[in-house]
Amino acid sequence: MQTATITELKKELRLLPPSEVMDICLRLARFKKDNKELLTYLLFEAKNEDAYIQSIQHELDEEMPNVRSNSIYLTKKSLRKVLRQLDKYIRYSGNKQTEATLRLYFVRKIKETGIPVSRSQVLTNIYQGQLKKIKAAVSKLHEDLQYDFGLELEEVVG
Repeated sequence: MQTATITELKKELRLLPPSEVMDICLRLARFKKDNKELLTYLLFEAKNEDAYIQSIQHELDEEMPNVRSNSIYLTKKSLRKVLRQLDKYIRYSGNKQTEATLRLYFVRKIKETGIPVSRSQVLTNIYQGQLKKIKAAVSKLHEDLQYDFGLELEEVVG
């Protein structure tokens, strides 16, 4: 089976009645947890981005204390797990301001938790990668927001 392009799917969905579109969405949600999570975001959370950000920050608050470990290997594994979740939530939103806010919060949590980033090259790479992604997301925002996020980033890094 050859996968249709987004344009072809869009044209076909326009031709369907709303009840069939709903059935297709529900069927998609049954197949994969990611589809269900994205649909949940689009239906319930997209209208209030601030509440969405706060819920993710709350989840990070619960997960980050579990990351600290005596073993650098386990710390790295736990940090990557949290980061995979965070990346998924950011992908659902697609909003650069949300991305910058959440990544900045993640970096701040790394600092607060006291994870020894400098003791491992892998942890340093994860940390530096997040800083690069924050800068990339901030560069696509309005100038006023760029300034505000720049100040926050310097506060966290410095």
